Amino acid sequence: MNLERVALVSFHACPLAALGEGKAGGMNLHVRQLARSLGNLGVEVDIFTREHPEPHGIAQEISEKARVIHLPAGDLDKPLEELYDSLPEFQSRVLAYQGVNRLEYQAVHSHYWLSGWAGQRLASTWRVPHIITFHTLALVKMNSRAGETEPVQRQETERELMQAVTRIVAYSPHERNAMARLYGADPKKVVLIPCGVDLDTFRPLDRENARKEIGLDDAKSLLFVGRIEPLKGLELLIRATSELGGGAKVRLLVVGGVLDGDPELDRMRRLAGELGIEGSVDFVGRVDHEELPLYYNAADVCVVPSFYESFGLAALESMACGTPVVATRVGGLSTIVEHGRSGYLKPWRCPDAFAGSLEVILSSRRLQQSMGRSARRRAEGMSWDAVAAQVAEVYESNFPTGPR
Repeated sequence: MNLERVALVSFHACPLAALGEGKAGGMNLHVRQLARSLGNLGVEVDIFTREHPEPHGIAQEISEKARVIHLPAGDLDKPLEELYDSLPEFQSRVLAYQGVNRLEYQAVHSHYWLSGWAGQRLASTWRVPHIITFHTLALVKMNSRAGETEPVQRQETERELMQAVTRIVAYSPHERNAMARLYGADPKKVVLIPCGVDLDTFRPLDRENARKEIGLDDAKSLLFVGRIEPLKGLELLIRATSELGGGAKVRLLVVGGVLDGDPELDRMRRLAGELGIEGSVDFVGRVDHEELPLYYNAADVCVVPSFYESFGLAALESMACGTPVVATRVGGLSTIVEHGRSGYLKPWRCPDAFAGSLEVILSSRRLQQSMGRSARRRAEGMSWDAVAAQVAEVYESNFPTGPR
């Protein structure tokens, strides 16, 4: 491999952030794991991110060949919605760091549209390819759920980046098609590479031991893992849980979010009370990523009822643990979950449709085990090392041919 050093730009999503708090989620994990696996291939990786209130120092290693570089860019407490104006400062700081340390990069890979704004200018200055992974798209989010709004600045920047970048890495054909339809992107510029999963961390464990570890009794158990926000569809799942009949005791574990002071979580608590199932819904809050396998293994089924998921990492983590998934047929979820084999995909966003599929799985331990085995086999082809190898090939195949 001729690839030596690359720059990953993750402006607002620090790979070291605690997952499940605030906006930290799948993208933070994606960048961290991709960098580590690129390092396993022998590539030096610098991840440039914005300095934030949790002190980490300027440069912090996350593996032998990958490190996170924190640089000042605007007030530390600035919310995500106000960070656009800090991008020029961030770009200048990256260029200064690169110059002082005499670093040379062969590619820039940006994550999210804010990073893309800076990444495009960095790649142009360094005369190297610019690859971008958007993770989510404004127009797709706005089309997925009534009431979703995104800044015009974001919409315009995403459109401009799709024309300017060297390559776009998308998770699924659905995402590629949306880029072409909504933004006028050239489909030939888009490379399909899925997200990955850590198969050593997320693996089948003894189910009974896992249930004891998290204090789960003998009830049938549903699991939701994700941020507590309307786009994730938790309301639909709570309503579906209330419709489960048959006399069996069912518990819903909600993992993610901050338990105190979150208006959306408080709304979900009130909804469970109104439906008479407050005693069957456990709001667990944020769980360390290393502990999530216990929850996936303890659950009978993981439910991903999102309005929009560019990929759907929780579904893949659950499958890697051998737990079937019931998910909305949106975005990348339809490329992960094999309908009827590793779980069910629901095209209708109504509680009774979800409740029906959940009852089918909950009523048959044999079906759970069969789907679980299929789920694990599917996940085994999506390791982070396999994903990194595909991404590295994108970098290498787009090296500039002329003198720099």
